[in-house]
Amino acid sequence: MATRLSSPSANSERIGLRWRRNLLVTVTLWLASLSAFAQPAGFHELKIGEAAPDFALPGIDGQTHRLADYRGAKLLMIAFISNHCPVSHAAEIRIKQLVAEMKGKSFALVAINPNNPEGLRSEELGYSKYDDSFDDMKKYAAEQGFDFPYLYDGVTQTTAKAYGCLATPHVFLFDADRKLRYQGEFDDSPFPDPATVKAQPARDAVLALLADRPVPVPVTKPRGCSTKWLEKKASVVEAKAKLDHTPVDLEAIDDAGVAALRQNHSGNLRLINVWATWCPQCLVEFPELVATARRYGMRDFEFVSISNDRLGDLPKAKAFLEKQGAAPNDKVKRSLKKEGRTTDSYLYTGKDLNVLMQTLDPEWPGALPDTVLVAPGGKILWSQHGPVDGPALRAKVLEILGCYYVPAKPAAKAAIPN
Repeated sequence: MATRLSSPSANSERIGLRWRRNLLVTVTLWLASLSAFAQPAGFHELKIGEAAPDFALPGIDGQTHRLADYRGAKLLMIAFISNHCPVSHAAEIRIKQLVAEMKGKSFALVAINPNNPEGLRSEELGYSKYDDSFDDMKKYAAEQGFDFPYLYDGVTQTTAKAYGCLATPHVFLFDADRKLRYQGEFDDSPFPDPATVKAQPARDAVLALLADRPVPVPVTKPRGCSTKWLEKKASVVEAKAKLDHTPVDLEAIDDAGVAALRQNHSGNLRLINVWATWCPQCLVEFPELVATARRYGMRDFEFVSISNDRLGDLPKAKAFLEKQGAAPNDKVKRSLKKEGRTTDSYLYTGKDLNVLMQTLDPEWPGALPDTVLVAPGGKILWSQHGPVDGPALRAKVLEILGCYYVPAKPAAKAAIPN
């Protein structure tokens, strides 16, 4: 077993990838702002002047935190954030900066994760190594260097409902009497680059109240990933069941077809795995490959499998793929159509395995399974000779794709073939 890593800079790894916000991303960004969005029972939209609802929530520090614990601060900001959301990731950069700026001032910030993990679809986790569980909150906060309390409301979500949390991020600022004086977005950019920030209403509100001045803009619309209520569990289960039971089209592919896959004119980061039903290690690792495909399924990413079974075993290979739920999602299907392809599942019909190895991965020693990550244009960014480690693979994919939204660059988009 061997692993090869390519370690170009983050920018060079991303060359050719379509850094654009597709329709789903746009919908995700603005979903929380839609007044028609159905909220769960007990949801209350907190109004300016209303008192801060009390809470008793577990923190990642092992303590139970209550509203009264912060009575010593003139101002209290409650920031609903999450581990998984790229808009929250970007806001957290500026939240940490605000906390640093307010050192020595009568200001406290408490972050709360409102999300129930069972309300999250797998593709909504495509911008993070973590889900929104309490255990992953600890890992995420340590990685991000949070120096403020991070509390978990995902079990009952009563605090999120009491405050009227529409999204992550969604912030609420209270005065010394714990009356609401500002609520809405932290700032107006979903991107990490500070140059994209044009308005900072939450920071402006803090500075105004510390100076005993009126808040300039008391209410804005939060923009981010909608709160993942437990009530969404049924739709999550339904979406998974649909993928689990989608038929797989398994097509024959020759050496020329493999070469075209390797050249990768799709604009996607392409994960290619060679496997066979007679290979026990291949069968064991395959669920991790499907999990990776689903996690990044709404990004510029696709999973291609190439079976090394005999042509006569095509029905057996097809049955295995369908049992694994390996069919592409609708977004990937649209990408396939643009390339003139109908599937991402193939059975190799070339005459010589050596040709396959040389075409796909010249450093492949020959044993199955073998897996490569191929950038648009054909450069191998990562390869694994032998079974993959699922978390390590997903961490590598995230390293390449990034954990933030990135503004589209028209010139770069124009260079990508349709």
